[in-house]
Amino acid sequence: MTNDIDTTDENKRQRSSITSQTRSAAGRVAHASFGYDLPAIRGVQAGREYYASMLPLRIVPKLLTFDNEEMPPELRAQRSINKGRLPEITRYIIDNPTDYCFSAITASIDAEVTFEPLGERGDDSLVGQLRIPMGARLIINDGQHRRAAIQEALQQNPDLGDESIAVVFFLDLGLERCQQMFADLNRHVVRPSKSIGVLYDHRDDKAVLARLMVLGSPFFKQLVELERSSLSPRSKKLFTLSAIYSANAALLDHLEVANRDEARERATAWWEAVAEQIPEWKQVYEHKMTAGDVRQRCIHTHGTTLVALGRVGNALLHESLAEGKSDTWRRRIKPLAKLDWSRSNPQWQGRAVIGGQVKKGDQNVRLTANAIKRHLNLSLGPDEQRAEEQFEKQNKAIRRRHR
Repeated sequence: MTNDIDTTDENKRQRSSITSQTRSAAGRVAHASFGYDLPAIRGVQAGREYYASMLPLRIVPKLLTFDNEEMPPELRAQRSINKGRLPEITRYIIDNPTDYCFSAITASIDAEVTFEPLGERGDDSLVGQLRIPMGARLIINDGQHRRAAIQEALQQNPDLGDESIAVVFFLDLGLERCQQMFADLNRHVVRPSKSIGVLYDHRDDKAVLARLMVLGSPFFKQLVELERSSLSPRSKKLFTLSAIYSANAALLDHLEVANRDEARERATAWWEAVAEQIPEWKQVYEHKMTAGDVRQRCIHTHGTTLVALGRVGNALLHESLAEGKSDTWRRRIKPLAKLDWSRSNPQWQGRAVIGGQVKKGDQNVRLTANAIKRHLNLSLGPDEQRAEEQFEKQNKAIRRRHR
């Protein structure tokens, strides 16, 4: 599945209009001998003035700077750049030129500035020109990765230079204040759960698939938590949307599908067929068992097992398609009904369960999938066979130590 960018004539007209407006705004960034003039809005926080402005992207790398990364952390006002993040952010800009979105950058100005309002009363006193001396340093407090990615993206697509980003300027009161600003800006940042990220992502085909499958199936719609990526003991849900996302990715890996509808149909058919072989899922759906009890007692609701089942389904779907019989996998999964999914089953120890807890590492997924494949009399691939041999060696070594 691929992500397509649909650039229509209307998008081009809108982009051209926005570009011309931005160029007009860029012209107001006066690069005079005495400094920079920026259109700005004045505000007050904690008794201190601050200013919000819009900068053309081509100006951002020139005007906004980093702290010297070679300096020790205690002498900087910002963390060092994680260069591993930059290619992903840069690709995001380049691959989505008509709908990328950035929040404002926050920067400190280490010089005296002047603000010339449009007027002396009302709203006119809050809007005007911010004049920054040419020799001032504008140090980023929050947004250094956005700034670096913008610089990289401009090298690949210079046309982006006429677009703009919001910048909030604070007056620099020294290193201690800048460091405190960084701490405060990041103190209450909470990364959204993966589930809600999947729910709201309309660009990632796998996210769209997970959402369409769950919302289109009355059975799974009742049992899947759409917002959170972890379930409380009292939750009435069996699965998280993020787990369904990962399980579907494993299910359809390297499987040719014509479009999103076909992907949804294949995924829905697989998981509803699996549900028929796991009575606890149906009993929770019919309110005959509580979801919390099932999750506590069994492993088949956890992400590790769902991804393992996805890998098993992938092997069966490839096998069925190779035979020219698209539904032979339905008969092959019937033995799942006789599989003991309880945490206490020794079959899962060291695979899905370690120390009484379900683990979610890739090796746990692979070993769990191996156990399910063996139960269904499916052959193991080379990597799976090597993982199984290593697992057996580790078990033998453990048994020898406990003799």
